[in-house]
Amino acid sequence: MATKVLPFYQKRHKHYGYDYRNLDTRSVVKKYTSKSSVSKRSRSSLETSLSRHSPCAKRVCQYAEEEVPEYTVPPFRSREGEEEEVKPKPRAFLYGTKLREMETEIFKLRRSAHEQADMLALKRMEEERLAVQRHIREDSICRAPEFLVRLRSHTVWENSFVKLFCTVQGFPTPLVRWYRDDVYIDQTSEPTKYRMDSYYGVHSLEINRCATSDTAQYTALAFNIHGEASSSATVIVKRFRGDEEPYHSVLLPLNLPLLSPPIFTHIDIQYSEKFGVSFGTEGETMILSCRMILTPNLHRLQPEVVWYRDDVEIKKSKWTVMQYSDCTATLTLPHLNKDDEGLYTIRLITRGGISQHSAYLFVRDADAPMAGAPGAPMDVTFYDANKDYVILTWKPPNVTKESPVIGYFVDRCEAGSDNWIQCNDSPIKICKYPVTGLFEGRSYVFRVRAVNKSGISRPSRITDAVSALDPADLARLQTIYFDASRQIVVSQDELEGDIKPPGIPTNVHVAETSRNYIVLSWDPPEPRGREPLTYYIEKTMAGSASWQRVNQEIAARSPRFAIFDLAEGKSYEFRVFAVNKFGMSQPSASTGPVTVQERIEIPASPSGVRCARNTKHSIVVHWTPSKSAKDLIGYYIDSCLVRTNDWQPCNHKPVKYTRFVVHGLKNGHKYIFRVKAVNALGTSEMSQESDPITVQAALTAPSSPYGITLLDCTNDSMTLGWKAPRFTGGSDIIGYYMDHREITDLHWHESNIKPITGRVYKVENLKGGSFYEFKISAMNVGGVGVPSDSSRAFKCEAWTMSEPGPPYDLTFCEIRKHSLVILWKAPIYTGNSAVTGYTVDICETDSDEWRAITEKEVSTRYLKVTNLEEGRSYIFRVHAVNTAGQGRPSEPSEPILIQVRPGTKEITSGVDAEGNIYLGFECHDMTDASQFSWGKAYEEITDFSKVHVETDGEKSKLIFKHPDMADLGTYSVAVSDTDGISSSYNLEKEELERLMALSHKIRHPTIPLKSELSYEVFDKGQVRFWLQTESVSPNATCKFIVNDLELADSKDHKITFNKSTGMVEMVMEQFTSKNEGTYTVQIQDGKAKNQSTLVLIGDVFKAALEEAEFQRKEFLRKQGPHFAEYLSWHVTEDCIVELICKVANTKKETVFGWYKDYVAVPAEEPPNLQTGESKLSIPEFSRKDMGEYKMTLKDDKGQDVTVLEVAGKVYEEIVQEISRISGFSASELKIKCTPEGIRLQSFLKYYMEDMKVFWYHKDSKIASSEKMRIGGSSDQVWMQICEPNDRDKGKYTMEIFDGKTSYKRHLDLSGEAYAEAYTEFQRLKAAAFAEKNRGKVIGGLPDVVTIMEGKTLSLTSTVFGDPTPEVTWLKNDKDLELNDHHYATLEQGKYASLTIKNVTTEDSGKYGINVRNKYGGETIDITVSVYKHGEEIPVVKRGVQPPEQGKASHAEPSKPEASKSSKFGRRK
Repeated sequence: MATKVLPFYQKRHKHYGYDYRNLDTRSVVKKYTSKSSVSKRSRSSLETSLSRHSPCAKRVCQYAEEEVPEYTVPPFRSREGEEEEVKPKPRAFLYGTKLREMETEIFKLRRSAHEQADMLALKRMEEERLAVQRHIREDSICRAPEFLVRLRSHTVWENSFVKLFCTVQGFPTPLVRWYRDDVYIDQTSEPTKYRMDSYYGVHSLEINRCATSDTAQYTALAFNIHGEASSSATVIVKRFRGDEEPYHSVLLPLNLPLLSPPIFTHIDIQYSEKFGVSFGTEGETMILSCRMILTPNLHRLQPEVVWYRDDVEIKKSKWTVMQYSDCTATLTLPHLNKDDEGLYTIRLITRGGISQHSAYLFVRDADAPMAGAPGAPMDVTFYDANKDYVILTWKPPNVTKESPVIGYFVDRCEAGSDNWIQCNDSPIKICKYPVTGLFEGRSYVFRVRAVNKSGISRPSRITDAVSALDPADLARLQTIYFDASRQIVVSQDELEGDIKPPGIPTNVHVAETSRNYIVLSWDPPEPRGREPLTYYIEKTMAGSASWQRVNQEIAARSPRFAIFDLAEGKSYEFRVFAVNKFGMSQPSASTGPVTVQERIEIPASPSGVRCARNTKHSIVVHWTPSKSAKDLIGYYIDSCLVRTNDWQPCNHKPVKYTRFVVHGLKNGHKYIFRVKAVNALGTSEMSQESDPITVQAALTAPSSPYGITLLDCTNDSMTLGWKAPRFTGGSDIIGYYMDHREITDLHWHESNIKPITGRVYKVENLKGGSFYEFKISAMNVGGVGVPSDSSRAFKCEAWTMSEPGPPYDLTFCEIRKHSLVILWKAPIYTGNSAVTGYTVDICETDSDEWRAITEKEVSTRYLKVTNLEEGRSYIFRVHAVNTAGQGRPSEPSEPILIQVRPGTKEITSGVDAEGNIYLGFECHDMTDASQFSWGKAYEEITDFSKVHVETDGEKSKLIFKHPDMADLGTYSVAVSDTDGISSSYNLEKEELERLMALSHKIRHPTIPLKSELSYEVFDKGQVRFWLQTESVSPNATCKFIVNDLELADSKDHKITFNKSTGMVEMVMEQFTSKNEGTYTVQIQDGKAKNQSTLVLIGDVFKAALEEAEFQRKEFLRKQGPHFAEYLSWHVTEDCIVELICKVANTKKETVFGWYKDYVAVPAEEPPNLQTGESKLSIPEFSRKDMGEYKMTLKDDKGQDVTVLEVAGKVYEEIVQEISRISGFSASELKIKCTPEGIRLQSFLKYYMEDMKVFWYHKDSKIASSEKMRIGGSSDQVWMQICEPNDRDKGKYTMEIFDGKTSYKRHLDLSGEAYAEAYTEFQRLKAAAFAEKNRGKVIGGLPDVVTIMEGKTLSLTSTVFGDPTPEVTWLKNDKDLELNDHHYATLEQGKYASLTIKNVTTEDSGKYGINVRNKYGGETIDITVSVYKHGEEIPVVKRGVQPPEQGKASHAEPSKPEASKSSKFGRRK
């Protein structure tokens, strides 16, 4: 049997059993535990037994017997000796029972002491033996340190932690030190930053709160007395940005990064069983398993198993269970959901390499709770979680047969409970929603349900729990670690002082907009203070100054807030207040106008759906992405059997790329496919259907050349390129033969008869629209080689590829110490657009890493490469770029050595003595055959119409004949028959302008001017022409030329030339129409000349002449009383229009007059002669005040007038200003109820009919009608809602527009406000109805009746009431008893009469008629006075009872009063 070799750590920590005890040792133990007494024979036997071990063991035994007195009992031994000499007596008679008990106890103690001494001796003996064996074993296993598990590189995000591990073996146990970029890490210097641990050979370094400065190479150095070893790893700390994703995007083409470099032993992995493409349904359990064979299969070197879904590592959770045992790896998905759909990859990482396997998992929708309902949404995630809200996003389901999704419901639930609460009342149409109403510190989970006209879908998979906390608060915490169990957490708030009140929030901006909400974000004030901060947000319509509190009831607790209830398409502004216990801050700066709208739109449908065969049960579908693919979630693909119209979803989770392999198809059947794009707003229209394709395996063929590439294509030809064979057979390739065929044809056809000498060939006479395959054979002198593999099928049609082909023919020049110039030729195919530039890649000869040289593409076909290392060799390649992007790279160049030739010169620029501009170059290494070759843009100059070359020996000049801006560019020169001597010069605009200026200065010297010729008009109408030059000599002269005639200094034309200042001027006293023309000043100072011209012709001259005449008239006008400021208007804060002007040069005798439409208007107050101000006030301005207003001044010095036409635009501007003042002063809308309806009114300073006042109901404009009456008075505006109903509920807005700004007042007429108003309206309406229909007397009765005794009195009145009222007659406030003397009638329900026959004096008194019905009534009083025949007619007052007849003679006569018609009624 082979001996099992154990690792050193198992040898070191071996737990020994009883097998270490050999026969001798066991006998020793047996003898020392026997009951025999301690005699010489036993001691001798012990020594003999111990001598078989070693001398050391013997010494141990002796030491134990001689130097451990606590285990010897000499007194007992002496007694035993005495007992041997003296014959003992029977104990039963000498000592009795107590003595026997004592003897037994002493015997036990002696025996115990001997056993302890023996065991101690045995223990020390065994320790000595083990020490000797350990020393021998350690000598055999001593070794230098060795890393069993090396450090691995990590990439982490900022503020996270990382832990580096390694396992080290060696003897003696190695010590490990940690280094950062070869600098020793001292843990005591930063105790909270680094933490180092070591357990049983496993060493770790933990780095807390990583910063970008922690990006470095970390090294673990292990050492002992036998040597040292090291292991290094790189830690990269990345800073998270908004446009980056912290993880790999899902569903990108599979390209998994290496987690660790392959090290040490290679372990071969072969899969005996692999999971394939799988199909499942939501709610089922899916198990993906792989069984493998490991060679060698080492128990301690098992592979590390990592699972991925769409390139994202799968973590263990309740949705995923991963296991590995007995060379079998399984991934269990206990409850499938569409979130689980994707490309699954198992990756096995061993010490020798990496092996992986991938397959796709499709998850179908479970049965809907009701027929026709959509599938559940998926990938519900959250972001921007804080104390006030959490924003959720999700992906919409794929809908093929069901009706379209009309919206989504979002549910929330506190973690740990089952109480789901619906967050939105109506479905939201976008796949994003901010959930508000959260409680700070609590954790929540969420789910989403889709809705269509058929019903609601199943809920999505619930999210992970998220806490309603602000991440910024965690960032303000600092943790100080002392050990594994102790730490101190310090908040930055505790380190700040008290801020009272808080500062102003900054950086207020809109982080996200939607048609339903806006997310506002800001930075807390700095310093924020230790007191807790809350925030209030205000909004206003853009352009308005009326701010409204958004969160009046609940303050925001985080520096982000979601704002709802905004009108879509409207523009708003926002500002923020910070609040702590000391008060409120000033408002922040406004965000500026923000429009409430979606920033994305439904994507356009994809196009160009193409299909290619893949396997017997799968098809590869390609398509062109949507043109408007902003914020695209992905694509859905549908398939349909030809002639069935039964569309089935191919994927239930959107894919982001434009290629997808559709599995689960039937072999030999024809399918068509379509694609639709998906974003947060929904899905696009369906793309056009693809061509039908039969499901079957793709065709392949062998090859010798490789890399067959299509370089260009037309409707009947294709241009292809390829790479040379890897093996040429020892001779050059002299040609190639190409064959082609249609993919439906089994036979190949020759493309060429003669050999193709290059590696680019154009195949002609092809069928447009057909697919062709190609194969190529190489030929050398030995014959034709093996044909290449068939190319992929190329469709013969005009190329739709947008990127250009590869450049070619790379050459190099101007090799310098740290630079060179690379040149290349343009690609054959330029794409759908012209080549816009090129990019160049570089690679060192001893490296395979290519890197881009240029950050941006270059437009030329050459590039100067800098920052190269002298003495190194480099390889280059070039990409062509057009508007579609970067094309394919060129073939790599040969290695180029960076080394400069000694004495190399550069091109210089200059101007010769004749003023010629030139570029010069000098070469000292020329031969007899060498020649200078000049070029522009690295193309040889062949056109010498603008330049010519002069060469003199070793010098050459390129001289410009007529330099201009067309000569800008890069010029190069090369010297033939040399070792590549060359140089270049970039002639830029500034340099050419400098050279041209220098050339002109040499050829044409000029006098520089400080200012050109110009003019100005004086107050009296004089015109001054002037210019100024630089300093000139005293001999300088000047000429003034007007219309080709030189002017001399005269009274009408005063000309001066100050040579010290260079000022030349001419003043014209009279500027008339005859002075139109061209004015020129010529200056000469030696050879230097200059001139300046001013053209005063046409409109320019008319403007100058008008200004001169105006100034002349103004001068004359201002000699008498005049208006310093002409008439203008002004509106006061009380909306009084004032016409204002300012007068000057007036006196007491000056007469002032105001007129409107030529009618004098009295002014309230005379002009203020001290300030000159005069005004006319127009209160309650209206359309009747339109007209022409004029003010006049007149005295003996002269007169002046100013006119203002208050009409048209002026009138509109006045009305707009009144609107501004009134709009700003308008009160909030108030409710006033009337019997007709509910009136909404607002009080303001002034209202007129021409003001633009608009009313809105729910953002819909209201026009005045019988239902909605709009009006106003001088101090208020109102809108009457007649006969209101439930449809009239909602938000009402009154808007006053002043032409620029809208002033709005709002009122929410709903809820309790509407209920109260409606109740009051009903009450007033009922009261008005009752007042209208109650019983009343409408006429016919007098107030006072005087009648003679014996006559018949008839009192008749007209009454009204609905229903017909009851009529009761009264006398002296008591019911009148009707009889033959008093009888009453009521005819037709409206004519009531009371007849008194044969009246007597007793009938005098106060009579009343009471008319009433169920709505009420009234009583009308009549005073009746009866006098006797012959008596004076008495005078009776209304409402006063006449005296009795017996007392009438004693009453004093009353003065008659004017009779007044009056009614006295009372309502029941």
